[in-house]
Amino acid sequence: MTERAGPGPLRRLVVLRHAKSARPEGVTDHERPLAPRGRRDAPAAGRALAEADRLPDLALCFTAVRARRTWELAAAQWGTPPPVRHDPRLYHADVPELLDVVHGAPAEAGTLLLVGHNPGLEDLVLTLAGDGLDDTLDRVRATFPTSAIAVLSWRGAAWRDLTPGAALLTSLTVPRGGRRQPARDA
Repeated sequence: MTERAGPGPLRRLVVLRHAKSARPEGVTDHERPLAPRGRRDAPAAGRALAEADRLPDLALCFTAVRARRTWELAAAQWGTPPPVRHDPRLYHADVPELLDVVHGAPAEAGTLLLVGHNPGLEDLVLTLAGDGLDDTLDRVRATFPTSAIAVLSWRGAAWRDLTPGAALLTSLTVPRGGRRQPARDA
């Protein structure tokens, strides 16, 4: 089984936690840049998505510098990046706020990429995943590190139909500077 049963087309929500950020003195949380490791890991995340054929039709990115830069470096690995919406509601969002943003995505987007940060993203993945392939759920419960990519699959007519427990967590990948852990994907 590669996705949750239900009416409608197959949809994928790809959740990408921003790459490792720096904490320079005197810089606000919103303006924190990527650390050197983050600048290596973000392109690796883009390559991992391309290799797994998980390129999005639309990206939703929170507005902090570390998320915007993660998006830019990841998307630069693709021939033609999809449109991106930088949504201030994603900054420090909890699950209901994240779901509200996802529910507003256009129905024609079959694969949606959400770029943000924890703890919201990890909580969202665990809330939406009714099940997971192999040990993916246990791995997310243990840690959802920077640059982690979780892929949730489900069937539905529109994004507003995505509900807690409706998706199958098909993979969890953690790209690291050109190397990545093996994808556990169906």
